[in-house]
Amino acid sequence: MTQITTVNPATGEEISKFTPMDRNQVFQLVGKAKRAFPEWKKDYGKRRSYIYNLVEYLKKNKTELAKTVTLEMGKVLKESIGEVEKCVWALEFYADHGDSFLADEVLNTDARKSFLTFEPLGVIGSIMPWNFPYWQALRFAAPCLMGGNVIVMKPSSITLQSGIEIEKAFTESGMPDGIFQTLVGSVDTANHLIDSNVSAITFTGSTNAGAKVGQRAAMNLKKCVLELGGSDPFIVLDDAIIEKAAEGAVKGRFINCGQSCVASKRFFVGKNIAKDFIELFIKRTSRLKVGDPTSIETDVGPLASKEGLETISGIVEDAKEKGAEILLGGSKIEGKGNFYQPTILTNIKPNMRIAKEETFGPVAPITIVENESEAIRLANDVEFGLGASIWTKDLEKADKMSRRIESGIVSVNNVVLSDPRIPFGGIKHSGFGRELSRYGMLEFVNIKAVRFYENLTHHHYVE
Repeated sequence: MTQITTVNPATGEEISKFTPMDRNQVFQLVGKAKRAFPEWKKDYGKRRSYIYNLVEYLKKNKTELAKTVTLEMGKVLKESIGEVEKCVWALEFYADHGDSFLADEVLNTDARKSFLTFEPLGVIGSIMPWNFPYWQALRFAAPCLMGGNVIVMKPSSITLQSGIEIEKAFTESGMPDGIFQTLVGSVDTANHLIDSNVSAITFTGSTNAGAKVGQRAAMNLKKCVLELGGSDPFIVLDDAIIEKAAEGAVKGRFINCGQSCVASKRFFVGKNIAKDFIELFIKRTSRLKVGDPTSIETDVGPLASKEGLETISGIVEDAKEKGAEILLGGSKIEGKGNFYQPTILTNIKPNMRIAKEETFGPVAPITIVENESEAIRLANDVEFGLGASIWTKDLEKADKMSRRIESGIVSVNNVVLSDPRIPFGGIKHSGFGRELSRYGMLEFVNIKAVRFYENLTHHHYVE
């Protein structure tokens, strides 16, 4: 069986080799999870105290955990530390509020008593990406585990050690055996997971891979949640506070080297402020420090893989050939590692790849628009529908616009960020289902309706 090699994207050096798990190994781990489930689902209070122990472990070891992510996928260290801290927030949030999210709901019907009860489904198979290896895994795991389910997760082959560290965190913090297990492998391993005895599947990743996961899950009659790509519009209206919008643009585009599904990816700027906004955006972007991601000073690290670097480079070259104007950056950085210059370009045309594809890297295409109607038309004119942000002082206008935008999330005068308190997910080719908030928790429960009647002697039954 071909081994999987992980590579440090900042230096191109090999980190480690892993042997993928075969079908039998995957089925064995799922069997172990199945056996652990009945005990785990029994007692909410016990689950809560285990999760609090996990939180303490993450707090204590956050810098070491962060270094693993930085080594494997090149996220700058300060952002990796922030990622572990965000996991702590989500775990605490669900431990604190999960019981109220799961409380029985009484309904008024013609029965003597009617209620809904929310029961865990069992073993949930989780197929996770490399861009936020801890956060993506734990933002799903927190509600799922507090709901009484158990988890078998397959991390991305780029961040296998990070995935192994999560299972280790569960074990070291005293979590019972079989509650959270990590699979090592590639696409075949993920397919074995979907075919195994899991009750449902959650997947975060590309739209193409998501379509295949959804198809395979459906053939196995398994519920699935798909969190897929995005090409989020960032709309700056003529009355926006330009300093705030420019600051948001830098954060929204260049965080995690632009490799986030909810990163701001297409910039639509009102014609009256375009010149000032672009000037400020360029000025702030050119201050970003690109380089060694293990240094706490660095703002932008390398792209996670050579393929990612080639894709971004190809998208920019295509735009150049078709007449885009490069205002900043626009090429790879010579030397070791997958580094690309933070790039801003304008004069975008509909036939360019950058206008349609998801740009998973530090590249910001700007289109100058006549008015908000044009901004909305262009914002909606892609296959994705994950997030969007609108910058304006006129909150009434923002309210109206937010309802016309085709996406799962809209943020006004801020960038789109995931938050345990609000649902996260998209429409169109950005997937279906939700993570986070109470809605995320309810994706992986059986919503069981129970009705009590008096003893009936005769009744007309219509289904």
